[in-house]
Amino acid sequence: MPVTVAKHAGFCYGVERAVNMLQQAVDSGCKVSTLGPIIHNPQIVEGFVRRGVKIIDDVQENPAGYQVVIRSHGVGLAVYDKLRQDHTPYLDVTCPYVVKIHKIVQTAAADGKTVLIAGDRNHPEIQGIIGHCGGEYFVFSGLEELRNLAEQDKLSVEKPYILLAQTTFNLLEWQKCVEFAKNVYTKLLLFDTICNATMLRQQEAEEMSRNADCMIVVGGKGSSNTAKLSQICGRHCRTVSVETAGELAGYDFMGARNVGVTAGASTPAFIIKEVQTTMSEILNQQNQQDEMSFEEMLEQSFKTIYSREKVNAIVTGVSANELSVDIGTKHAGYVPLNEFTDDPNAKLDELVKVGDELELMVLRVNDVEGTAMLSKKRLDAIAGFEKVMEAEQSGEILEGIVVDVVKGGVIALTNGVRVFIPASQATASRGQELETLLKQPVQFKILETNKQRRRAVASIRAVLKEQRKVLEDKFWEDVEIGRTYQGTVKSLTSYGAFVDLGGVDGMVHISELAWSRIKHPSEVVNVGDLVEVYVKDIDAENRKISLGYKKNEDNPWEVLKREHNIGDVCKVKVVSMTPFGAFAQVIPGVDGLIHISQISNERVGKPADVLSIGEEVDVKITDIDYEKRRVSLSIRALLASEEPQEDHSAPMVYEAGPDAHISGGEVVVQEEAAVEEPTVVETEVEEPVAEEAPVEEQPAPAEETPEGE
Repeated sequence: MPVTVAKHAGFCYGVERAVNMLQQAVDSGCKVSTLGPIIHNPQIVEGFVRRGVKIIDDVQENPAGYQVVIRSHGVGLAVYDKLRQDHTPYLDVTCPYVVKIHKIVQTAAADGKTVLIAGDRNHPEIQGIIGHCGGEYFVFSGLEELRNLAEQDKLSVEKPYILLAQTTFNLLEWQKCVEFAKNVYTKLLLFDTICNATMLRQQEAEEMSRNADCMIVVGGKGSSNTAKLSQICGRHCRTVSVETAGELAGYDFMGARNVGVTAGASTPAFIIKEVQTTMSEILNQQNQQDEMSFEEMLEQSFKTIYSREKVNAIVTGVSANELSVDIGTKHAGYVPLNEFTDDPNAKLDELVKVGDELELMVLRVNDVEGTAMLSKKRLDAIAGFEKVMEAEQSGEILEGIVVDVVKGGVIALTNGVRVFIPASQATASRGQELETLLKQPVQFKILETNKQRRRAVASIRAVLKEQRKVLEDKFWEDVEIGRTYQGTVKSLTSYGAFVDLGGVDGMVHISELAWSRIKHPSEVVNVGDLVEVYVKDIDAENRKISLGYKKNEDNPWEVLKREHNIGDVCKVKVVSMTPFGAFAQVIPGVDGLIHISQISNERVGKPADVLSIGEEVDVKITDIDYEKRRVSLSIRALLASEEPQEDHSAPMVYEAGPDAHISGGEVVVQEEAAVEEPTVVETEVEEPVAEEAPVEEQPAPAEETPEGE
């Protein structure tokens, strides 16, 4: 039977270098202590201990006369400082890839950047990296924890960051974290610090497990990279994790025909070889048991049951872990819990009762002991796969639960059959995260099946597309201008927001999102928001819809009508100047004009002599024209305590023109239309008699008095 060993299984460069350097130190006769286990492999560590190597947890525990070995995981700067301070000799066998990370975080601290580290915060490698971070840092175990940091506002999107990973971090999870960070943080510098050997080992394990019946992962129980290999392989086939070949005897490999072996970075070659040899012997023995001589086959022909036969059985007993069944032969039949259901928390006495009739498959017959092990789960899987193949031909829509997210897609379980759904067929839009489907019920169509390998490929998108088409047709039957809909913001662009109305997407132009001017739709709505919109325009030929979002009651002029009246006194903010007056904001979206004649009781040469942009002043609302959207304001009207001076300057009449000022979107005035007699005004101002006698003693001729005084 084939037992395939991964090409990149076992020692990586950093581990092999560390072990060799420690071996040389021991061979030279040095007394050596290691700061923690040299690597995460009990057999290697035990071998060094037998040769006199001591393991210490702190440099203060180092025995006198011993040289301290800094292991491949590395340590923080404080440990180096302590060793130098105590004049303790040490041998640094830190992996060069880890040393590179130490230098990166030191440089980041010097540049004032925050460090984001993907990894296990309790792992010695991460502890060592933290010890080199001179500034702010955050450690996260995966995408979910990184997302939580962002949502809790612990990470400002404007700050500069660097992003790196533990050398043995899961490659698939790292790629998810990178994509998320690139979309959120504008000042981000990426460092791909996952060891090349780790990436190759994980990719190889992924590929082997897809084609194997069973994977054996060899490595120390405390090894981070070994645990990740088990996690990767476990997504595709049965996976067994062991430290030594001796542990294989405790497992049942019945039915395994193609077995793969991989190993963590701390696993020595001799242990991998022992596992391969032992596994080959187990499979050969199993094969020999399956092979029968002519006499054995003749004897088997007289038996009433055989392996993989389908039988009808009557339940005769129910216990916590198995069922006892009568299959109509001399054999005592039984069904283990794990062969009845995939649910480990299931209680058999709640699922069946004595006297129930079941259809089962025979797994193993022991004529010596007179027993037969049977399975309901495997028979259901066969029947389920037949239904899957029928659905491929008929186009029937199947239902299932997404049980796993794997590289390139998701796995859905239907009728006991695992169906692979590629990422391109898993969601309605390519930008949707696959993790949102995990443990969710889904509907899909079968695209193709492989009966020999019992593999099936399906599409969720095909079902969503059909459903969306039905909703779209119904929508266009009922839609009309002015109708209100509840929708979900699907995407944002610089010119507007697209809203899903349930089968049809409509666009809200940026000018329809708010009454005030905005630079981007994200100032008002975000992707995923549930919003109420109304239909502004319909292009039935091209099936395009223009939507409105802003409400009439939020119109600044409606707000002004509710909150202010002519004669009200309010505080305003000067926003612009013109030769004939100053414009001031009454409320957001509505500006009013303080005419130059209404700024002060005294004559004003130009508004900037008295007022400045940004200044807040108290004014009285003297007039509101809602039709033309104009507001007249006066400071002078509030200066009742001061004696008003007679102003003989001619009033100015303003008309709309190309140079008009716009207030609240529609106010227009133009100084060029002013009706004024400059000679009269100048004579009035410079008349020397005005300095000697009161103004009232020199009345101006009636024909020279400006119209309207």
